[in-house]
Amino acid sequence: MKIYNNILETIGNTPLVKLNVLTKDIKATVLAKIETTNPGNSVKDRMAVKMIDDAEKSGLLKPGGTIIEGTSGNTGMGLALVSVIRGYKLICVLSDKQSKEKMDILRAVGAEVVVCPTAVEPSDPRSYYSVSKRLAKEIPNSWYVNQYDNLSNSLAHYEQTGPEIWDQTDGKITHFVAGVGTGGTISGVGRFLKEKNPNIKMWGIDTYGSVFKKYHETGIFDENEIYPYITEGIGEDILPENVDFSVIDHFEKVTDKDAAVYTRRLAREEGIFVGNSAGSAIKGLLQMKDQLTEDDVVVLLFHDHGSRYVGKIFNDDWMRERGFLDENHKTAGDLVANHVNEPLIFVYAEELLSHAVAKMRKFSISQIPVMKDGKFVGSLDEVAVYQSILENPENIDKAVSTAMQKAYPIVQAATTIEEVSKLITKDTPAVLVELMDGKFHIITKQDIISAMC
Repeated sequence: MKIYNNILETIGNTPLVKLNVLTKDIKATVLAKIETTNPGNSVKDRMAVKMIDDAEKSGLLKPGGTIIEGTSGNTGMGLALVSVIRGYKLICVLSDKQSKEKMDILRAVGAEVVVCPTAVEPSDPRSYYSVSKRLAKEIPNSWYVNQYDNLSNSLAHYEQTGPEIWDQTDGKITHFVAGVGTGGTISGVGRFLKEKNPNIKMWGIDTYGSVFKKYHETGIFDENEIYPYITEGIGEDILPENVDFSVIDHFEKVTDKDAAVYTRRLAREEGIFVGNSAGSAIKGLLQMKDQLTEDDVVVLLFHDHGSRYVGKIFNDDWMRERGFLDENHKTAGDLVANHVNEPLIFVYAEELLSHAVAKMRKFSISQIPVMKDGKFVGSLDEVAVYQSILENPENIDKAVSTAMQKAYPIVQAATTIEEVSKLITKDTPAVLVELMDGKFHIITKQDIISAMC
């Protein structure tokens, strides 16, 4: 019988698949290393086993111990599989930008999940780096994995992933492209491939808000480069020891929006359902396509599975809220199509100003139309409210009509966005659109900006 003794033996030997649609304008042959066929659905399974193997051999991890790691989710999954098979307890510390799916999956395989804020310095006691280290000190018989600086991470890819790619391409690979987070994958693969052929180019994909690209090009660790970003799995605000800058030839940055959009395009146009960093990888390659020739063989590594991003990248509402969804808005009706079933929020001219303030707070809006006798007679925005109350605090208990401004212009559903945008000015922050059923909806400056970006 052809069987495996346990699930860990199924790790590796992942397929290499030719890309055809998104790469049609690239002269080179482009191949994707699909790491989702690993049992934990990501490339991190490889190094999870290696790091635990080495920790056991060195005596750092003892039977019945607790494994602690700060992770974006994928390393945690790999560690969880090993923990299940070998009888360890696992605590995964994640930042709050990671998808709910990743957290739920970790809990499903028995891991304890601790969530920390993203927008703090690495040295902050609340960061997932700091919390991981603290827990390792506090919990008896525990071992802190530290995938960032644990060199067994990159060694796993030197011993496994690199040789696989070399064999699968018959040594014809000319470029390797991968997102860089801990740096283990690109560094381990890079060391192996460059030993085989020093002319092979290693292209690392970075994100805006990360320090890698500038540090690689200038040697300067610029804290001004660091700011919050949405893309998961790549980029860092630290310099992990696993990042071997000497084997990386170039870093290419990709925006959050492009990463998300191309992740979805991989699923819809190539039939490859993969995660956020895969979108970054393919878009980064497209940005560098002019450097490739028809003789080149490019391998992109797709780290993880799309199921971990169903509530984010593959959710239209999530994409729309961040301005990532490319929608073909042409008319005023298009702009309000997604909330036509929601009632228009308004106030009556006779209501107290305090009522208007309460509605603006409740619905998180900064402007609101005013009605009287079934007609729109004025408008109110937060600036007008502020000025009125500042002049006389007792105005809060006066009628809205005492502070309201002119009514918003009314357009029809077929009015073009260009015409609507001309009506929105510094003094007119919104317009109302009348739909076929006689209902009205509001269009603000932000709606116009979102439609055009």
